[in-house]
Amino acid sequence: MSEPTTAPAPASAHPPVPTTRRALRQAAATVDGIPVAVAEGSVAQWTERYTHAVMDTFGPPQRVLVRGEGPYVWDADGNRYLDLLGGIAVNSLGHAHPTLTAAISAQLGTLGHVSNFFASPTQIAFAERLLALAQAPAGSRVFLTNSGTEANEAAFKLARRTGRTRILALEGAFHGRTMGALALTHKAAYREPFEPLPAGVEWVPFGDADALEAALAPGDVAALFVEPLQGEAGVLPLPPGYLARARELTARHGTLLVLDEVQTGMGRTGEWFAHQLPHVGGGIVPDAVTVAKGLGGGFPVGALIAFGDTAATLLGRGQHGTTFGGNPVAAAAGLATIGVIERDDLLAHVRDVGARLRERVAGLDHPLVDSVRGEGLLVGIGLSSAVAPAVASRALAAGFVVNPVNPTTIRLAPPFVVTHEQLGTFVDFLASLDPGEVAA
Repeated sequence: MSEPTTAPAPASAHPPVPTTRRALRQAAATVDGIPVAVAEGSVAQWTERYTHAVMDTFGPPQRVLVRGEGPYVWDADGNRYLDLLGGIAVNSLGHAHPTLTAAISAQLGTLGHVSNFFASPTQIAFAERLLALAQAPAGSRVFLTNSGTEANEAAFKLARRTGRTRILALEGAFHGRTMGALALTHKAAYREPFEPLPAGVEWVPFGDADALEAALAPGDVAALFVEPLQGEAGVLPLPPGYLARARELTARHGTLLVLDEVQTGMGRTGEWFAHQLPHVGGGIVPDAVTVAKGLGGGFPVGALIAFGDTAATLLGRGQHGTTFGGNPVAAAAGLATIGVIERDDLLAHVRDVGARLRERVAGLDHPLVDSVRGEGLLVGIGLSSAVAPAVASRALAAGFVVNPVNPTTIRLAPPFVVTHEQLGTFVDFLASLDPGEVAA
């Protein structure tokens, strides 16, 4: 028999589209024969390799995850988990969302990165969308970053440009791990190993408006940094009226009001920004807002939004910069994430499923559950004793990813696409917990 006369496909031709799950994994592992992702191996094998390759800043990984779809993730052993943490409030659209992945791929295939000596239409459109969603007044501007801590670093420098050196934050605050953001963070265990940090930061009691008034009275405070809900402290909401009072006092004393919405922004609470909730912000207009996490749906994106011409011009040419901030791919991810949230009416969905989740957990009348806090799909389940790590461990074994944010609180920040039914399986898990076994 003669050899076929059809010429072989060139090496650069695309291979056939794989159809089986295993084939999909294998195809994803190589591109044009180049290994880019390796999914073979067990959780135990990958964990052992992790300990020899990755710095021990996070401790051993709880699992090694290899893929995700919607609100679910799978580990290297093939076990499925309902992701109720969403990469810590990052994966707002869930995992492998087709619109987001298509937008990122299309942009990367067109123009992936340029230096900030140049601009791109995607970057400009993204900044304009953020200003519109933030309801920022004329003269407002955006500085694009890669993360929340970078956004807070930019805000710290913004505050320094006022000429004042005192900065206030709240007890329990978490604003990031880089040096300026870390200086704003209240927890001593995070700060002390890296002192001396940038000076001038003081902390006032959480939610105490009278203490804030006394701290601002000298008239020499550059900025007040506030999280509308303190996520790392256990999803703690500020008392009603606090932000309105803070806005009144900061305006009186010429102090910038900076809202850290890194965790609460971009729809997490059921509005684009938590301070837009009437019972949280009372209609205030801040001087600056920082945002990241869910902004890119899983792609690294952050931003400092400066409200009004005065705040927006504090940082001048050459006074701040970034290599990757505002790159076209990140901007495309942000635009796609915003677009999907609007198209699919996910803000209303977040309000609906979040309220129902909190109602159902509170209605369990379970001896382990002491309280339920939060807004939208940022939820803190307060426990009656310091067993949050044990509850989280049992949850993981049962197929749920949650976060013991402190010894007495379980934090949930699931993707916006999670359903009532999926959340109901977690409520059923909570109901099944035996307090005696958890405490043992």
